Amino acid sequence: MQTFTGETLSWELKDGCIELALHREPANEIGLKTLEELELFVSAHEVLKDEAHALIIHSRVKAGFSAGADLRELYTGANEIGFKNAQPLVRNFLNRIHRVLNTLDASPLTTIAAVHGVTFGGGFELALISDLIIADKMARFCFPELRLGLIPGFGGIPRLKRDLGNGIVRDLLLTGRSVNASKAQQAGLVSQVTGEGEALRVARFTAAQIGKFDRDTSIVAKRFIKTIPYAELRQEIELFCNLFTKPAVEAGLRKFVESSDSHPYLP
Repeated sequence: MQTFTGETLSWELKDGCIELALHREPANEIGLKTLEELELFVSAHEVLKDEAHALIIHSRVKAGFSAGADLRELYTGANEIGFKNAQPLVRNFLNRIHRVLNTLDASPLTTIAAVHGVTFGGGFELALISDLIIADKMARFCFPELRLGLIPGFGGIPRLKRDLGNGIVRDLLLTGRSVNASKAQQAGLVSQVTGEGEALRVARFTAAQIGKFDRDTSIVAKRFIKTIPYAELRQEIELFCNLFTKPAVEAGLRKFVESSDSHPYLP
């Protein structure tokens, strides 16, 4: 399937580059429907990867790349069966999203995340599976999970540790502060910062440049320099599931859901 248009995302293969576009309003929250369509993309990727050299992930939503997990859906599902009984539900979701992200992390293609605006939580974790992050100057990165009594659950901690020093990892995780594109570039997280609205254009230009190299050599180079911390990723799932049954999580999610703020995901 070279092209697909779903409820939450779309993809197409053109000129040797796959573009995966997120378009779930208001802020590309990652819930069950997005997960289902990401799983469809992973299946298509198994075929498309042999016809492409690069993958670009970007957002068509004005608010940003992604605000992360769909916390309202998570709260509703857990509340219906009781938070103490919700661990199997949460574990199943995390196992599925990890299979998706691990597959894309290990893709032979050079992957580029073109981000703008809100790149928080699970959205930040999605960007971290890419080889290159190209951010417009209005992008902001954040792990706000501790305010909910949780840690990142989509693989964010091991992948951030893989790419950056522990100091910046601790800062992002333990303070919940957001950093802008400029600071993210200084830390080594972002490879290029662009003007507002220019990230996708620059990502396409970068993908075209990559297409000039021998594909097999690019694959070998990527495999050599990019390890996937599978053991730590599994440990993160266990920690998240154990924390989820704590009273602080139910209280934090309820506060989020009941917030009258139009953008409660913002710090």
